[in-house]
Amino acid sequence: MTDFIQENLFSIILCIMNAILIILYIANNIKLMKLRKSYKSFMERLGKGENIAENIQQFINKTETVEKQNQELLAYTKDLENHMQNCLQKVGVVRYNAFDDVGSDLSFALAILDNHNNGYVLNGIYARENSNIYAKPVENGISPYVLSVEEKEAIKKAINQK
Repeated sequence: MTDFIQENLFSIILCIMNAILIILYIANNIKLMKLRKSYKSFMERLGKGENIAENIQQFINKTETVEKQNQELLAYTKDLENHMQNCLQKVGVVRYNAFDDVGSDLSFALAILDNHNNGYVLNGIYARENSNIYAKPVENGISPYVLSVEEKEAIKKAINQK
């Protein structure tokens, strides 16, 4: 009989403990619901009538979009910089008088180079009866053809440009 009483007592104690745990669980859920309601109200007041959590999420989404666009712009800029190295960007001009009987400096030497000092040198020679323009390639600041003093000076001016 004592075993029966002990088993009943143990069962009663377990039932009481379960009832206490259920009451604590319900109380915690009620407190959690109140806290959520209070949090939502606080966030709406903080957001001046708007849900600040939604505003923060929108801000994060916009920030991620801007970061992606910045990466694309950086890649595009780097690509442009690489292409710019091969664009003709340095210019040197020397005007001179090719013939004594022609007045003024109507002849010219024009060097047009890229960032690697590759390009062309043009020499326009003006005479009373005709004018001629000659083009010579330039690689690394040097031409495989014989250059006049004026052509060399035009190349030097183009190379020394910043």
